[in-house]
Amino acid sequence: MTSAQDRSVRVAMVGLGWWGRKMVAVLEGARAHLEVVCAVEPAPGAEEFCAEHRLTLVGNYADALENPDVEAVILATPHSLHEQQIEDAVTAGKHVFCEKPLAMTKAGAEKAVALCREAGLVLGMGHERRFEPPIAGMLAAAADGRLGRLLQVEANFSHDKFLGLDPSNWRLNASQAPAAGMTATGIHLTDLSAKLLGPARDVRVACENLASQIPQGDTLSAHIRFHGGGTAYVSATLATPFVSRFAVFGTKGWIEVRDKAHVEAPAGWVVTSASTGTPIEVEEVGPAEPVRDNLVAFAAAVRGRQAYPITGEDMINNIAILESIIKSAATGMVETVG
Repeated sequence: MTSAQDRSVRVAMVGLGWWGRKMVAVLEGARAHLEVVCAVEPAPGAEEFCAEHRLTLVGNYADALENPDVEAVILATPHSLHEQQIEDAVTAGKHVFCEKPLAMTKAGAEKAVALCREAGLVLGMGHERRFEPPIAGMLAAAADGRLGRLLQVEANFSHDKFLGLDPSNWRLNASQAPAAGMTATGIHLTDLSAKLLGPARDVRVACENLASQIPQGDTLSAHIRFHGGGTAYVSATLATPFVSRFAVFGTKGWIEVRDKAHVEAPAGWVVTSASTGTPIEVEEVGPAEPVRDNLVAFAAAVRGRQAYPITGEDMINNIAILESIIKSAATGMVETVG
């Protein structure tokens, strides 16, 4: 007989856009951990997808929250909705997995983390980059001292997927998704940077529109300084072919991870590294499914089998950086973080 602790977590998928559908698809291979029992999508056109994946389609969020079979919600919704949706989920006693960014301000992130923590509910975040095998290895090498004193991060996560979107799409709304590619891609890079280097001190951003009519700009670079020393250079552009590169440099070694393809359809990674006194090494790492693995870790935390590895403090530190990057993208000035 299956115990309650071993049962799969029953979830509602809230939002069936590009990324919501991706998560439904990957969870088909993780039914022992999570089961999507219903989906919320008010826009027309989701009926066929739900029928194909045997999901009950409901038209509004309140219906999902009132469903006693739903233990948790996965929010794949516009960024500006997250704060209220998290508050509503906590009121209903549901665990929350939220796509990035958690909120648009540090205060909003602090509130979301506090609400879930005080209610004893798990808050998961769509930072699947942490679950990519070579990135997980990089974080472990940094944590156990193999890289020595960390000095600098250099990272770029850019693509041109949004160039073909209808202009009415919320992802092309400068108030919903400001600062070029920051909320789409750069937010992952700042998450990893803060995990490696700690809370940020200040940022300076250049955000321009050089190759498109994207309202929030298409070309962004951010220079971030950290309270504990060290810097990060982050690029998040919306007008280049796909590229994803993350590198960290320390006194004893450095590691660079390059993705072969977008995480939507992962194809593996190329990892280049060196340590003091050793030659540069290049290793190929095969494909994995970090989106699924992140959600499985969330389910394990809901069942109390392990702590969720992205802490509330991690989430708050990252959104503090995002808030200051948005400010600096508008002013071009150095902005203090948090």
